[in-house]
Amino acid sequence: MFQDYLHSFINHLRVERQVSQNTVEAYQRDLERYILYLDETQITDVNLISHFIISAFLEELHNLSLSSTSVSRNLSSIRAFHKYLIAEQVSCSDPTENISIPKPWMKLPEVWEPDEITVLLSQPDVSTNTGLRDQAILEFLYATGVRVSELVNVHVSDIFIQDELVRVFGKGKKERIVPIGKIALRAIDDYDKSVRRNLASLGLAGDLLFLNRFGKRLSRQSVWILIKKYALKSGIKKFISPHSIRHAFATHLINQGADLRAVQEMLGHADITTTQIYTHLDRERLRTVYNAHHPLVIGKIGLA
Repeated sequence: MFQDYLHSFINHLRVERQVSQNTVEAYQRDLERYILYLDETQITDVNLISHFIISAFLEELHNLSLSSTSVSRNLSSIRAFHKYLIAEQVSCSDPTENISIPKPWMKLPEVWEPDEITVLLSQPDVSTNTGLRDQAILEFLYATGVRVSELVNVHVSDIFIQDELVRVFGKGKKERIVPIGKIALRAIDDYDKSVRRNLASLGLAGDLLFLNRFGKRLSRQSVWILIKKYALKSGIKKFISPHSIRHAFATHLINQGADLRAVQEMLGHADITTTQIYTHLDRERLRTVYNAHHPLVIGKIGLA
């Protein structure tokens, strides 16, 4: 029975939502493991699945040493599956409602500080064609918080200069509009006029904004390599990943008082619990400041 539901859901992802093959395979892996767990616990009716059962399943994944990221992804897959079953009137309630990953499981990303980002953005040699392009890429990533996979698919026609906005197609080809600042737009304009237009004239990548030196589509791996190169060059000692600039974008916004829902929309998160990790980072920062400066903590005030 559950396998039939899964088959129907996977078809829904492929045909109606038109998600990528990699995403489909990830959903299928997660949900097959979930269904196996339901079989092992002798659950045969979807309406008998409670939040206690799902929490127990997540606990089992954690005990199998899956990372918090993997457990979170499993929960997202299960949540999407149950929402689909409700929409199809197979189920009458959502057992994933109000379930989140316990805080002790969450490994908070190491976030680059604003001054580290400033140094990073100054690294490309803008006297060269590659440097102009890389400067535009780094400025674009920090100005918008987009995923690397989204950046490499941005077209020139997606940039709305007068409105200071950019159109992005995220997971599941969902479209969203994200603000972009004047500094990033200026870097993009310099790159476009001095480098891109000559490469684009080769006609190998259509309207894509960021191209490699052969005038073809820039790969995600190439962007990851350049992020790592400039991070190391700028002396950043923290963990470096393709999402490092995205993490910095979100954390810096929240630290400056940005609304969580607005940040969720800019990042393209389907679930606000994914965005909430950045509020935990802000709390950690506040706790560090408190512990470093409060007189009672550092011993300047105390009982005689």
